[in-house]
Amino acid sequence: VFPEMALALWKNFLQITMKRILQQRRLSLYNGAHGYEEELIKKKLQQFSGGSINLSKEDNGIAVLTLNNPKLMNAFTGTMMVELQERVTELENWKDGKGLIIHGAGNTFCSGSDLNVVKEISNSQDGMNMCMFMQNTLTRLMRLPLISVALVQGKAFGGGAELTTACDFRLMTPGSEIRFVHKHMGLVPGWGGGARLVRLVGSGAALQLLCGAARVGPERALGLGLAELTLPSADGATALGEARAWLSQYTDGPAAVIRAVKKVVTAGRELPLEDALRTEKDVFGTVWGGPANLQALVRRPKHK
Repeated sequence: VFPEMALALWKNFLQITMKRILQQRRLSLYNGAHGYEEELIKKKLQQFSGGSINLSKEDNGIAVLTLNNPKLMNAFTGTMMVELQERVTELENWKDGKGLIIHGAGNTFCSGSDLNVVKEISNSQDGMNMCMFMQNTLTRLMRLPLISVALVQGKAFGGGAELTTACDFRLMTPGSEIRFVHKHMGLVPGWGGGARLVRLVGSGAALQLLCGAARVGPERALGLGLAELTLPSADGATALGEARAWLSQYTDGPAAVIRAVKKVVTAGRELPLEDALRTEKDVFGTVWGGPANLQALVRRPKHK
């Protein structure tokens, strides 16, 4: 009787939880009430072409997202901003996914926004529209039920530095640097990188990095808790292989369980305690009596 009952309960919990998680996901930070008209903003951004955002999903549940605009150190053009949103939607719909690596083409990460776009949309409203669009996308990226890693080779500057903070982990390669150069552009972070940086390193260190526009190499990044590890290789394909190997120790196991862990951690990071506890209870309900749980009970009947 136990497995059938557990299975029925599990299915019921799963339906309720998925509904709730989908509702949360659909809620974007900005909507019409904030003067945010997404289709118009996308039209504007699509006038600025060049580069691409490529996504490959692998059978082992790890996806690789490549920022591909090497002529401009992988700076974001307008079409790349729109493509990033499309790729995030694709990842939201990837039910078997467990991990994500973000890296740049040509041995460097990303130099932020393409300055041609910046010059063309230099009025405040256009700037805020772009800001709202990228904040929405990077917040959805951060909330994906995947363990995400920014593989930082070469330079992660400005918006590129902000993108690294939307991942769960940052892996540096020798000679790489993360640098919030916004001050030198007469700006502050606008893609949510300021708020996320404070949560990662604390307000004092965040002030130093933003007001000093400091170059943060692997050693300092490790000291600040901004990076997890310095990989041995700076070379493209080798570093990507090393990042895959590092990530696979955390994505080993059933997708349902890995994704559930990420949902619990996301709730704990973002929600008030009582809401986080309720989310944890709901997510627990989706795995209790689930296939991985039942198999484990069969495998390990005794306490040792």
